[in-house]
Amino acid sequence: MLLEVKDLSISYGDIEAVHGISFDVEKGELISIIGANGAGKSTTLRALMGVQEVRSGRITFEGRDITHMPAHKRARLGIRIVPERARCFPQLTVFENLRMGVYGEQAALKKQLDGIYELFPVLRERSRQYASTLSGGEQQQLAISRALVSSPKLLLVDEVSMGLMPKLAAQVFEVLRALNKEKGLTILLVEQNALSSLKISDRGYVLETGNIEIEGLSSDLISDSRVREAYLGS
Repeated sequence: MLLEVKDLSISYGDIEAVHGISFDVEKGELISIIGANGAGKSTTLRALMGVQEVRSGRITFEGRDITHMPAHKRARLGIRIVPERARCFPQLTVFENLRMGVYGEQAALKKQLDGIYELFPVLRERSRQYASTLSGGEQQQLAISRALVSSPKLLLVDEVSMGLMPKLAAQVFEVLRALNKEKGLTILLVEQNALSSLKISDRGYVLETGNIEIEGLSSDLISDSRVREAYLGS
């Protein structure tokens, strides 16, 4: 098992936001966690990355307990996050943003960038532009690329479609699908866009007010009447 979460609880002060949830991610899977705004999805993802304190429970990665491991050490193990709202360094160029994520020789940098530019050709065209001049969709592509450039073992993706036009969001979901199915990248995707995320994922979890209420194969969740009524608009 690549990632295993057991009885995870997360609090903000005296308020418990996530209530003892358990789930797992196998190597090569694309897993979705869906739910309404405020359900605890992003909080859970931040805890997995190590930027949100855990109240109780256990997180293991490749059999290693990382529950209280700092974020930078988790990154060294191969965990990367694409944060909500496409965070990047606006005062740096696209190339400089990407270069920050590559360690090693110039040859390694070129190889990684060639792969990124193949996925997102527009970033090659904009490589000398400041990140602040990119459109919202381009900034989202850059945010994903910054996480990918270090060849992660597990990619955590937080609300990737937020703020994007439907056409751009569909393109980003297709890139995530290709990264998983064609490149074998393990992805944990947190999304309010339930249908789009379930369509590209293997399994899913429904998080409601800090509890996992439903779980199963994505195809089963899409046809589940409870999920359809609450999240799919039918």
